[in-house]
Amino acid sequence: MTGPFAEDLQLEARDIARLLSGAGGESGRLRLDPETIESDLARIVLGLMEFLRQLMELQAIRRMENGSLTEAEEDRLGETLMRAEAAIGKLADQFGLSPADLSLDLGPLGRTI
Repeated sequence: MTGPFAEDLQLEARDIARLLSGAGGESGRLRLDPETIESDLARIVLGLMEFLRQLMELQAIRRMENGSLTEAEEDRLGETLMRAEAAIGKLADQFGLSPADLSLDLGPLGRTI
């Protein structure tokens, strides 16, 4: 494949490869290797789950501020988001991950947490 589209795909593939083969630790990049694969995969999955939970929380706040939720819906949504946060934290603990470990580096978009 040639042309600008192929070049864009190659650049994206290189960026993904860099993300997956990064140094780990402070950079927030994942280091996938046989010795740490379970923790690495848990980190990315839980990081994505936390990112989605935070997006849902922001949406809930916006809906509450707009008055589009009943008091019962607000209570149920708040309880659900708190339970989701606790479940993600509990799973992170099982893999020895801290909340900071769940922050994903999205390059020019910044960090997820």
